[in-house]
Amino acid sequence: MASMQEKMIREAMAAMNGQTAADVAVNLYPFIRKYTDGRVERLLTSSYVPASEDAGRGRGGVGVATRDVVVDRDNGVSARLFLPSSAATGGGGGGRRLPVVLYFHGGSFCTESAFCRTYHRYASSLASRAGALVVSVEYRLAPEHPIPAAYDDAWAAFRWVESLSDPWLAEYGDLRRTFVAGDSAGGNIAYHTVARAGRENVGGGIQGLIMVHPFFWGPERLPCETVWDGASVFPAFGVDWLWPFVTAGQADNDDPRIDPADDELASLPCRRVLMAVAGRDTLRDRGRRLASRMRGDVTVVESEGEDHGFHLYSPLRATSKRLMQSIVQFINQPPSPCPPPPAPAPSPAMRWPATILPEFDEWSSTYSDDTANSSQILLGMPARAYKAIFVDRMDRKAAKTGRLSSNPTVNASLSIGPSGKASKTSCYGMSFGRTRAYNFRGVAAAGSGQCQPPFRGVTI
Repeated sequence: MASMQEKMIREAMAAMNGQTAADVAVNLYPFIRKYTDGRVERLLTSSYVPASEDAGRGRGGVGVATRDVVVDRDNGVSARLFLPSSAATGGGGGGRRLPVVLYFHGGSFCTESAFCRTYHRYASSLASRAGALVVSVEYRLAPEHPIPAAYDDAWAAFRWVESLSDPWLAEYGDLRRTFVAGDSAGGNIAYHTVARAGRENVGGGIQGLIMVHPFFWGPERLPCETVWDGASVFPAFGVDWLWPFVTAGQADNDDPRIDPADDELASLPCRRVLMAVAGRDTLRDRGRRLASRMRGDVTVVESEGEDHGFHLYSPLRATSKRLMQSIVQFINQPPSPCPPPPAPAPSPAMRWPATILPEFDEWSSTYSDDTANSSQILLGMPARAYKAIFVDRMDRKAAKTGRLSSNPTVNASLSIGPSGKASKTSCYGMSFGRTRAYNFRGVAAAGSGQCQPPFRGVTI
């Protein structure tokens, strides 16, 4: 049963733009609202950016050419390709081929786009820094197209990449180094794309799975989800509403698509996995838990003091740069010579809390000794939370245009710090923060002595 505090916050979040709670059917602020008359209002959006095959020059002197393609005409699935200028200069015909990153954007399955400024900028940076050919997928969004539409579109994109029907992929792509990646909802989509490749036995070329702040959930709350500080992006009770909404009420939070079974985790065909979590993200322990249940070579990167999706909206932050660096290193590791590990012997399914250690210090015992303490202090990291840099900015912009996106009561309930205000000191003050890289073999494989991870002992 919802607490009185949750009920009060829900009522406050419904009272905006002159609407009453009765006018709002579903409120997933700051992402989307659905009204009782059927209208859908997407709040988290950024402007469209056109593609350009003129690479120009990006940061570090490496430009990126972009081109839009149709993946599945029947379902309206498209993608944007990002090709670093260094590839065209080197010439794919000369034997230099690039890793291929199939990327799925975030946005709670219901907002954002591969063509928006936020994800165009991020994919361009990833292609430039990793020297990779990035395929960013424009999949169908809920609620107009409920899950599993996004999964089906992702699978169509994966098969399209494998077909090498596009000239850029055919000339420059190295399908033996395919990485499937995504953030937030896109991380969940990336996981299910790789899992389906394993079920259909077509994932032999998948070198790695990259999940950044992925959306996974469950019917029972983990310890970190029972308390909300009022500043993090996702209150747990808000996350509870998301999956039933994007599945059109056909699934609840006990759905294995957001709480995968152990046998599925053990059968992933990729050689390596990178899991990135943020220290203040409500979803952080879901990511840690999922990583602890995987077998083989798993890398967990934690950005301390940061919230969900921080790297997208503050790409110049020290922690954002460190996260990008860890992903680039992961992509550019030599291909793993080890085949996917065999399926484990049947055993009772592991479920919370059996596979989770509640204290962070205890978590470190899960990881290999040579990397458990590999961390680097970053000085001068701005202490602004996601809400301060994005949600409040959206409210101020909306106030100027006369389109209020939230009620002052909501802002007070979501405020930063005890004063309820984001002062210059609290927003821009100096603080300590660090990005940790843990490398470990999944619990089920620990001690087997097989396939030592090639990514062990790397400090970022």
